[in-house]
Amino acid sequence: MTESLFAGLQLIMPGEVAPAHRHSPAALRFIIEGSGAYTAVNGEKTYMEPGDFVITPSWCWHDHGHEGKEPVVWLDGLDIPLVRVIGSIFVEHYPEERFPEGPPPGDSLERYGNNMRPVGVLPDDLNSPIFSYPYERSRETLEKLRNSSDLDPYHGLKLEYIDPTTGGPAISTISTFLQLMPKGFKSEKYQSTESLIYSPVEGSGKVIIGQGDNEQVFDWKAQDIFVIPCWHPHRFEIKEEAIIFNFSDKIVQTKLGLWRERRGNA
Repeated sequence: MTESLFAGLQLIMPGEVAPAHRHSPAALRFIIEGSGAYTAVNGEKTYMEPGDFVITPSWCWHDHGHEGKEPVVWLDGLDIPLVRVIGSIFVEHYPEERFPEGPPPGDSLERYGNNMRPVGVLPDDLNSPIFSYPYERSRETLEKLRNSSDLDPYHGLKLEYIDPTTGGPAISTISTFLQLMPKGFKSEKYQSTESLIYSPVEGSGKVIIGQGDNEQVFDWKAQDIFVIPCWHPHRFEIKEEAIIFNFSDKIVQTKLGLWRERRGNA
């Protein structure tokens, strides 16, 4: 979908189960609709609801299944194009259909998601110990902060998902964000070298990409997906209050000293 990131939609029906496997590309799942499905990472399950952000980290065993009664759809995001360029794509299938069950659902979130970590556990520089970030908690945080924070004129209120043990990104090669833009908000023109993939959770509006004769206007609403390519000026006009998930290659560019931005006409 971009030069460095892949995105696609995945549908899972009730009763379906995916065999356990692992791969070197890191992947994310952002749940768009439905409930009753789960993802398991290294044996720990998380049951997914719309708006949840779930990680299947690089080279970690994972599988998924559906114990509910309705179709579930999520947005898949992977760093496959980047990993392919450097020739490091590897895939391995677990010798049995299912990876052995591990900790109970929610164990990692309780251990690491409350501003504490177990004594003697050292941070993993590659993978966050949390692989499920529930929308209910993220949405609540945005709602509380809106009452005590000024809106950024370019992004509204934008938060990054992080690894709580390091303060770094939740995925070492993909930056992930959730942002709130209130009804009537009109952002100022912004551009950066990262390529951004957006998936609105709530609300509606339009995004204006480009400038001058090359300006294009796209209307969007919840459950749509759109992309803002690298270094394309863009701005938002919000019709109904919006919560938008987005991910990009910002962290990789930052580590390489390549990321830059331009705010307004500066």
